[in-house]
Amino acid sequence: MAGDKILVCDDEEAIREVISTLLEARDYRCTVVPDGFQAIQEIKKGSYDLVLSDIVMPEMDGMRLLRQARTQDEDIPVIMVTAMHDISIALEAIRAGAYDYILKPFEKDQLYHSVERALEHRHLVLENRSYQQNLEHLVAQRTQQLSLTLHDLEQSYDYTLEALGNALDAKDAETEGHCQRVTAITILMAKTMKVDREQLRHIARGAFLHDIGKMGIPDQVLRKPGPLSDEEREVMRRHCDIGYSVLKKIPFLQDAAEIVLAHQECYNGSGYPRGMKGEEIPLGARIFAVADTLDAMCSDRPYRKALPISAAREEIKKFSGTQFDPRVVSAFLSKPDEFWAEIRKNIGDPFRFLQTEDS
Repeated sequence: MAGDKILVCDDEEAIREVISTLLEARDYRCTVVPDGFQAIQEIKKGSYDLVLSDIVMPEMDGMRLLRQARTQDEDIPVIMVTAMHDISIALEAIRAGAYDYILKPFEKDQLYHSVERALEHRHLVLENRSYQQNLEHLVAQRTQQLSLTLHDLEQSYDYTLEALGNALDAKDAETEGHCQRVTAITILMAKTMKVDREQLRHIARGAFLHDIGKMGIPDQVLRKPGPLSDEEREVMRRHCDIGYSVLKKIPFLQDAAEIVLAHQECYNGSGYPRGMKGEEIPLGARIFAVADTLDAMCSDRPYRKALPISAAREEIKKFSGTQFDPRVVSAFLSKPDEFWAEIRKNIGDPFRFLQTEDS
């Protein structure tokens, strides 16, 4: 390509002049030096697109120049121009990274053709590298944009879930604020157990939506002031399946749906609706079970006043291994009563998932 910079290295001044004159006639910009040492100094000073070098020279021969030039610029093509008709030397030069090998005396068209191919090769390599770098930058930029978009979308999802929780509170006034409190407690127990952030989100959503199926329970059963009959109790138990059937159709809530379905299971298999036991029960549901009991016992009910956290602590400890996962119970017991009291007291209004996750 016209304007490309070419370094010509040969200890014979006549050869340097012939090569540079021929190449400058094609509008290449040539610099000439008599040995490899000076050639390396030139390469260090500025960028060259091609090197043409003799092999036998004083100070530094062409083979050493070839190797050192490649360390300075791994993409620079080097053409060996020599009178040495030795196939072994030619092969050594090619193995060392020479782009081509021209024997003296040469035809000018042979020189032009070799130079053009070498420069075209260099430009293609550089263009490809530039394309790769631009592509990597574009991918990184798009990935960041996508990440922000997904974050905004996920946040909007959580706002929708919070609205659903408020709607459930309005339907079941007896447990107002329960979803928010039990979610905060569940999140903090999960963090105590070193649950990773991605799983934590699913657990938080499952805890928050655990009773969403009660939207499908008739008001005369849901709001009945006295004890439920056996038939009404069976109707109430259906809220797990109802909630699951609603949430499982929503892709980002499929893991949360499993928690909703299993939130009434017991560690020893005596729960419902599937009688799961041990680690068959999703971790989020096992954590939720302890959080739910804590909040239920420490909240006012029509039939009793709220109990102290110490009473809930004893109850949860008592049923470790039967109703509750001992590992979750251990995480709960590792925090003092004052810690859980403070959490229940200070749930923000309006409630935000991210607020509790970052606490």
